[in-house]
Amino acid sequence: MLTVRPAAPSDDPGLTRIDALTWTAEVSPAQPRPEPFLDRTPVGDVLVADDDGAVAGYVIVGAAPPAIPAHDHVRYIGGLAVHPGHTGRGVGRALVDAAVARARDSGGRKVTLRVLGPNTRARELYRRCGFVEEGVLRAEFVVDGVAVDDVLMARHLAPPGG
Repeated sequence: MLTVRPAAPSDDPGLTRIDALTWTAEVSPAQPRPEPFLDRTPVGDVLVADDDGAVAGYVIVGAAPPAIPAHDHVRYIGGLAVHPGHTGRGVGRALVDAAVARARDSGGRKVTLRVLGPNTRARELYRRCGFVEEGVLRAEFVVDGVAVDDVLMARHLAPPGG
């Protein structure tokens, strides 16, 4: 059974493996780093999709920069990945829904993210989850010698009880 839960330090090997298995130039302009996942990402910002004890995917969600009072209402999805053996089973949707719920529960009124233009699969997932494009940074990255757009997406959240 698939559940989404907060990450634990014991999830680190599975998270690190998913990062290595899922990286392509289409999904991230930065190659995976060799250090363990939780050495570079605060465990409290990570939600894990757990499929009967196996780490099936993750989403990183936390406060959006800049850290100033006028921006306190915005949360940021800083990464999402699904283990290749678990794709097509609703894992990505469950992770995005859990990230939105966490954002709302922590007082967030807006959730933002950035996704590379060629990553049409992720962009469609985010659209199905209620995100809309708010802007495009044209040729923001050069990946393998090719200019790549960075698409800004967001979902506005209703206040609790509203």
